[in-house]
Amino acid sequence: MPERQKGDVLTGFLWMFFLSLLLFWLPVIGSFIAGFVGGRKAGELGSAILAALLPAIIIGAFFFFLGGSLTGLPLIGVLVASGAFVIALFASLPLILGAIIGGATA
Repeated sequence: MPERQKGDVLTGFLWMFFLSLLLFWLPVIGSFIAGFVGGRKAGELGSAILAALLPAIIIGAFFFFLGGSLTGLPLIGVLVASGAFVIALFASLPLILGAIIGGATA
């Protein structure tokens, strides 16, 4: 049998992103399915977890720069970013769980 080609973080992230958009009408199950498929496409467990955490990291960084630039106080930017990161992380728990299972079975 030919060896299966491993995916990467970007491929897993893109699959998770687009499937999450398509399955938004299934609140928990849609995110889980997107995480599972993206985890399988990522190829391994570490890449799958990183691909699932990437949106929360991007949102946190965006709000850090936005909060710091709007107020002129970097401390406010850190507080806003940490709150946005935690909210994004908890909102993506089914995505992360699906990515763990998908990455482990890849």
